[in-house]
Amino acid sequence: MKKLLVALTLLFSQITLAVTQVKIAALIPEGTSWGTSVKKFAQEVDTATKGEVSVKVYYGGVAGDEPDVLRKIRIGQLHGGIFTGKTLAEIYPDVRVMEIPFTFYNDQKKAGKVMTTLTPKFNAGFKAKGFVNLGFYELGLVYLVATKKVTNLSEMKGVKIWSWEGDELSRAMIESMELVSVPLALPDVLSSLSTGIINAAYAPPLGILALQWHTKIKYLVDFPTTFSIGALLMSDKVWTKISPAHQKLIQEISAKYVREANEKSLVENEAARIQMKKSGVEFVSFPPDDYKKAASLRGTVVQKLISGKVVSDAMVKEFDAEVKK
Repeated sequence: MKKLLVALTLLFSQITLAVTQVKIAALIPEGTSWGTSVKKFAQEVDTATKGEVSVKVYYGGVAGDEPDVLRKIRIGQLHGGIFTGKTLAEIYPDVRVMEIPFTFYNDQKKAGKVMTTLTPKFNAGFKAKGFVNLGFYELGLVYLVATKKVTNLSEMKGVKIWSWEGDELSRAMIESMELVSVPLALPDVLSSLSTGIINAAYAPPLGILALQWHTKIKYLVDFPTTFSIGALLMSDKVWTKISPAHQKLIQEISAKYVREANEKSLVENEAARIQMKKSGVEFVSFPPDDYKKAASLRGTVVQKLISGKVVSDAMVKEFDAEVKK
């Protein structure tokens, strides 16, 4: 009888471990500030729950590109991940309104305010698709970088630019700007810039630096195209196995570190811009008239997104109303 009790105790302890160990993955390298923030989140969850919930993080894309991570979550190999807009939209498409091009230009604070206002609606959308959102990351304003110089919007026609495979928003923008789309997985962008398969790509400054793109390009177009977001999502299948008390703790801890990461984002993106200039990247300003052209391009992109059912007309109207406030 005693042996049976010991065996049952061991069995239940293993089941508990399997249920409470949350495995999440992210493309961000472990040594970056975002990576450090996620590590502190994981450590504090373990401490606050007295080890009853532990978070294991796979950094730097070791678990695969974002589509790979999402697939692994859906089959239960992983339980959560940090995703950017393209993958978030595969779960809940309307979240992509935040990244409609030529909306915020240089006003990241405005973008953050709109996102905060719409977060409850976005969270409900994720919940309906089986995910819990533990926080939105403000990845920053997105800039185009290139191996050849362009001085205005018209000169960008025909530029071979990377597009994330399956990213409908990027495709709509690239078509509207008459660029040449070259779909690639994110890890292939660096070598493709080097070999000339592409001569342009786009990302926030910190992302450009972290991905080492600045070593292959010569120019940054100082004309932000969009505002990039990310989010820490967890599968609802795992979330519901965590006690309500621990759920509350995890949400509080996550909110703290997401807020910390967002506060650093503004500072570190600006620092990344300075570092790129020091490394010899030339910043190119477009003429003021291009802002008017960009507004027209935005309308074209929005119509493509709505007609292609990338985002809903109702969500675009709600988003635009918030932007105008």
